[in-house]
Amino acid sequence: MTLNAVAVFCGSSFGNDPVYADAARLTGRTLAERGIAVVYGGGHVGLMGTVADAALEAGGKVIGVIPRQLDDRELAHHGLTELHVVESMHERKAMMAELSDAFIALPGGAGTLEEIAEQWTWAQLTIHSKPCGFLDVARFWSPMRQMVEGMVSSGFVRAEQSGIVSFSNDLDELLDLLERPGSWTDKWGAPTDGPPQP
Repeated sequence: MTLNAVAVFCGSSFGNDPVYADAARLTGRTLAERGIAVVYGGGHVGLMGTVADAALEAGGKVIGVIPRQLDDRELAHHGLTELHVVESMHERKAMMAELSDAFIALPGGAGTLEEIAEQWTWAQLTIHSKPCGFLDVARFWSPMRQMVEGMVSSGFVRAEQSGIVSFSNDLDELLDLLERPGSWTDKWGAPTDGPPQP
């Protein structure tokens, strides 16, 4: 499967360790170098802005999707390839999903977790068949990985759905995992095969 565009979810803050910003820069630059467009939340602040700037500096395409309320607060990045101003957070997430072939979560807070979890849920329900990846920077997502394993062992997530989410502390490895054709069962056991669908 070829990744033409990847949605990146990450913090609107920088966190308290420079390694997070380093990972954001690496992500933006690597996606651009691979010819993969960055789809993200459209802001110029925190790790979000760092990803966008790094991709643009490397000659990549960056598509931002931001709710009007945040645009009105002058949080939007106005140097992007494309900037879509939408009316709600729900519309933002739906457009980002439509524009993307896969999803990556970098370190972030509640919004980052909510965004990647929703796309994971949509894949479980076969609303789409697009994979999700967690870039485990400095073991930030290791508790999440343990939680997913616990969900499987406790019977709340089918083991057959484990291909929806991938974890790695190596970005190139994570992208390679996301490029594999999606093949998993839906929440009730029906197979989902083939390339991502809108």
